[in-house]
Amino acid sequence: MKFEFSGGPGIIRTMSELLQVDLPGFKKLKSGKVREIFDLGDHLLLVATDRISAFDCVMPNGIPRKGEILTQISHFWFDQMAAVVPNHRVTKTHDPLPPVFAAYQDQLMGRSMIVQKAKPLAIECVVRGYLAGSGWKEYQTSRHVCGIRLPDGLQESSELPEPIFTPATKAETGHDENIPFERAVEMLGSDLAGQVRELSLRIYRTARAYAHDRGIIIADTKFEFGLFEGHLILIDELLTPDSSRFWPADHYQPGRSQPSFDKQFVRDYLETLEWNKTPPAPALPMDIVSKTQAKYLEAYQRLTGRSLDEIPRPSLRPK
Repeated sequence: MKFEFSGGPGIIRTMSELLQVDLPGFKKLKSGKVREIFDLGDHLLLVATDRISAFDCVMPNGIPRKGEILTQISHFWFDQMAAVVPNHRVTKTHDPLPPVFAAYQDQLMGRSMIVQKAKPLAIECVVRGYLAGSGWKEYQTSRHVCGIRLPDGLQESSELPEPIFTPATKAETGHDENIPFERAVEMLGSDLAGQVRELSLRIYRTARAYAHDRGIIIADTKFEFGLFEGHLILIDELLTPDSSRFWPADHYQPGRSQPSFDKQFVRDYLETLEWNKTPPAPALPMDIVSKTQAKYLEAYQRLTGRSLDEIPRPSLRPK
């Protein structure tokens, strides 16, 4: 693939996508499927690229502006949930970048976040309000999801009687593994496991009601929590199209898979290919790229009530 370089060393773009970030002088701790994490001493710099993954494979091309959308949706929800639980943010949407990032401001602005270093919990906190994905597959075989008995007769995409907390282990490679709550208690202790279950359900219910009024069903989502100075805080991203299933409420119909505002659209396209879901992943056609971007942008606009370009973009903090 041909790359074009712009905006200083270490920033790689292709067809307006930001696919990789390397900042000379700053130690990169991790390069995930989407985010680059840099060590700033007492803090971390999170940069959301435009990479997109499906079936645990990163596509060779990305979705332009996807990293901005994910970051700004997370900022929005962190603001909304601040009264429920603290989070790891040091910088917020309108905060300018420190001058040390002057050479990279065009690339980092809007898609980066400076956060507190926290100790991540060993589980992902998944909440399901509807029966989809791995939950639907598990229900079909046992009528249970993560050890929780569900009523007979539910269909794919059925709304559950009550949202359920279904934790999962974190996998560095491959799929996360759904676990029963009792296993989460063994891993975290009963007090901490109980706290994250209660907080996860509370955040989900609050967000689901808000989103539904704006035409979006949040079918399920996953949260990340960490410990900072002995206190539980939200970390990573929050209620984005990458960490959640977002469905248009006006097209909802149980008994089938749903149209979505998330990357399920990409998964559905890939299912039509003769691809064995192992690397290397196939490149996404431009029509799939543009339609996926439109879905992410619409999710942002519906949730926040404004377009991505309306966000004020301060450049640098004064020295």
